[in-house]
Amino acid sequence: MKIGDLSAASSTPVETIRFYEREGLLPAAGRTQGNFRVYEAAHLARLQFIRYCRGLDMSLDEVRVLLRFKDAPGEDCGDVNSLLDEHIGHVAKRIKELRALEKELKELRQRCGTARQANECGILAGLEAASQERTPAEQPGTHLRSVHKH
Repeated sequence: MKIGDLSAASSTPVETIRFYEREGLLPAAGRTQGNFRVYEAAHLARLQFIRYCRGLDMSLDEVRVLLRFKDAPGEDCGDVNSLLDEHIGHVAKRIKELRALEKELKELRQRCGTARQANECGILAGLEAASQERTPAEQPGTHLRSVHKH
């Protein structure tokens, strides 16, 4: 199949497929005489695996590790267990951070119960004051999606 067909079959944008190829997650496709990429069922299966792992918020490095084990089925999978345990820890930490974020947003929302002029808005005033204290990236424990190690 051509890249457009693979894109449609996997619900993956063409640029994402090309990115996964450049990153070495998806093996390079063969070429036709007209220099079109030709993908096979194995490409689709691997792409679906990658996309599912990414949907579980796994980083590209984590996916790389999992793919190495998929490509070496005779290996001991202890490292896969460890990787998943670490990822579960990242998810638990993220849930805790999201709960704190939800609490902060609810407190902020309570600053302005009715519509009024923007210069009197308690939410905007609260955001302004908080932004002068420190940015969210400077707060301890802030987690950026899919950038944790592995």
